[in-house]
Amino acid sequence: MPNFCRHGRFLERCPICSKTLPGNEPAATRTPRAKARGATGATKTASGARRGRSAGGMRVRREGRAEDDGYSSELLQGVRASADAGRLAEEIAFANARLQALASEPPGLYGEARELASGDLERASWICFLTVYLCPLEDDDPFAGIRQALDGSDALTGELPDLSGIPLGPRTSHDPARGSSTLLAYRQWVERASRTAAGGQVPGDGDGPAEGGSGRGSQALAFAGDEAWSPQRRFERLHERLALPGFLRMGRYELLLTLGALGLYELEAGSLLLTGAPAEDLTTLAAKRIFGIGDPLLLERRAHALAEAVAVPVEALDLALANWAAPQRATLGFPSLDGDVDAYERVSDALGL
Repeated sequence: MPNFCRHGRFLERCPICSKTLPGNEPAATRTPRAKARGATGATKTASGARRGRSAGGMRVRREGRAEDDGYSSELLQGVRASADAGRLAEEIAFANARLQALASEPPGLYGEARELASGDLERASWICFLTVYLCPLEDDDPFAGIRQALDGSDALTGELPDLSGIPLGPRTSHDPARGSSTLLAYRQWVERASRTAAGGQVPGDGDGPAEGGSGRGSQALAFAGDEAWSPQRRFERLHERLALPGFLRMGRYELLLTLGALGLYELEAGSLLLTGAPAEDLTTLAAKRIFGIGDPLLLERRAHALAEAVAVPVEALDLALANWAAPQRATLGFPSLDGDVDAYERVSDALGL
């Protein structure tokens, strides 16, 4: 019977997978033909650059990969270098340690939000939203810009922060060109969700509509959703409903992850929710490279398989994959945090490093 590869082709006819068959391994040195191509590479590159500039200013981003050393793992079907696999192990260890720290000893504004939750859940929720939306900085005071935005602002009244000049972290969702439009959209979402949860009336605002974001809603009602939902169902439904202008998958996922890890709401991620993610989403880009496929459903399956094999929550892969694809690790408020040593050892064993 013929054997099919993961690309749906006969194994021996696939230009990629046929290289894994005995006798088809890539040569250690370049062939004369490859050397000939290399000799004319400069001319082709120069002409290609001229064509690229003339085609509407299009830029081609080349993602770096470690040298192919014959590495292979069923868990990482797109990885061919042990250095790439080792770097992923480090990022999974860091992301898992961050989740544990959020749940046990959250620093800075994360800790303040947890302490406020018992007495002022609305303020605590607003702190979490702005922390995720602006993103902590990569310096000794990662929450400096977020504190500046929080000063005098409120999610439910007319006081929205002026974000001009606010320093932004590496995973920010804020686009200065949009101004405060995303913050206004968030307020309007809170009001609509509150009205739905309260049976058509926004708590504290009479029975009039909250058009234009001028009414008072309740983030507690908005994030609680339906009482019958499980924590995973609540995470999925809120992720879908929070698809606001300027608030893409990266921000929505991190917000719900943070609210759940801090214990503000019963939220638990059951998957990476990659379906519908924009092309520039780093987690999605890294997942396609690492798992060697582009279909979102198969990406989710392979992400689950990896998470189960290394015994970490699947949500830890969101930050781990994004950091793996990024030029520099985003610590998201944990600049001095070390990786989870036990998780690193489990990942290394599972990946055969």
